[in-house]
Amino acid sequence: MASSPTKRSLALLREQGYLAEVVEKWNAHARVRQDLFGIVDILAVRDGETLAVQTTSASNVSKRVQKIAESEAVEVLRKAGWRLHVHGWSKNKTQRKWVCRVVDVS
Repeated sequence: MASSPTKRSLALLREQGYLAEVVEKWNAHARVRQDLFGIVDILAVRDGETLAVQTTSASNVSKRVQKIAESEAVEVLRKAGWRLHVHGWSKNKTQRKWVCRVVDVS
């Protein structure tokens, strides 16, 4: 069974020593997932660092980068010292492994 980009990003961040949690929530009334501040799926912290991650498939990275750029929250998060990343996941066809493309939009 394939895992979601969110699960893969959580595992990667935890491997890297972050304390990481999903901060998007399911809105049952609207039947949609809602990201923290409209742009954050995962919040990760370690050693005085706060990292906000938007995770997706590799084909949707540019859309997520644009979504963050257009967000009213992004400047406040940057001023607070948060780093912002987009994780784009794709499957390496030769090795059959998931590969994460990290785009730093801090």
